[in-house]
Amino acid sequence: MTAGQADQGEVERFWTVARSQARITAMPGYFGPTTLEVLPPPAWSFGATPEQADELLSLVLDGRKTATASAGRAYEAAGEPLPEIGTLGILLDGAGHPQALIETIEVSVVRFDEVTEEHAHAEGEGDRSLAHWRTAHERFFSVHAGDERGFAHDMPRRAGALPADPPRVRRTPRSARGESCV
Repeated sequence: MTAGQADQGEVERFWTVARSQARITAMPGYFGPTTLEVLPPPAWSFGATPEQADELLSLVLDGRKTATASAGRAYEAAGEPLPEIGTLGILLDGAGHPQALIETIEVSVVRFDEVTEEHAHAEGEGDRSLAHWRTAHERFFSVHAGDERGFAHDMPRRAGALPADPPRVRRTPRSARGESCV
């Protein structure tokens, strides 16, 4: 989700610095430019409001938030693929300014009622307990489910979807801050 609209020029400047600092180097010149040199990764923010984006970004930058969850159905409804290991993203603050480069290092798809205490702790929110995670995420996904079916603890199967059609996609990001993140 994106709380604020990013300025593409600002994203490209951030990407130039972050790419260098994260040691995402170009191939030797005789190969020509790579996709990473020409096209920055998607820029987005956590949460649905600028305030949520800033709060969750702060947890990422502090190293407290090392996992996230999203509604699996939202990807389906938007016609977007699920995140993949190695995927990069530019994390925006609530005003739409790029602040961090993150890499997805793990993806697992589970039902809402199968999210573990370990995952809840890794999300870094509240007291980091599973009880807090479930309460906060049920409230969030009840409003921002990403499709017309809304929230359900067991999110039912649907033909043509992932084998278990679970509602949550867990991504474990690794953060790399660019110079402009200070």
